[in-house]
Amino acid sequence: MTIEKRVDESWKESVAREKEVLKQTGSVAIEPPKEKEPPAKAQVKPSPPADDEPLSAESGEEFSDEAASSDINFLNYVSSLAFQAMIFLGEIPNPMTNETDENLEQAKMLIDTLAMLREKTKGNLSAQENNLLSGSIYELQMKYVERVQKKG
Repeated sequence: MTIEKRVDESWKESVAREKEVLKQTGSVAIEPPKEKEPPAKAQVKPSPPADDEPLSAESGEEFSDEAASSDINFLNYVSSLAFQAMIFLGEIPNPMTNETDENLEQAKMLIDTLAMLREKTKGNLSAQENNLLSGSIYELQMKYVERVQKKG
């Protein structure tokens, strides 16, 4: 049985352009997204290799240095959520508008999401992941309490 999967990889072109502009000018101008082409179709195998079986070209998996360096991982995910919470707390300007916004309801939702992740992943994190997650939650909670107290 073959499962059809739609993959939109147009973001890769955008990142490549931004990297090139950054190399040349030292800063990146944010461009509005271009109209998307229909997503490419990819075939997905229904049974992935076993955990102890190494991935290789024979297994149908292809890897490149670029793909390996841009993999999403737990540390990047936690950092991304914490960064968003800082924006909603008004601690840092929104990178899209360069204006400081404050939305305590959204900040609380993100802090609660991080706390839920800590609870659900307890015992399954490396020391580095656990320290980042717990430290981020603590710092964000303190900043949240500060903001709420300032509002009265």
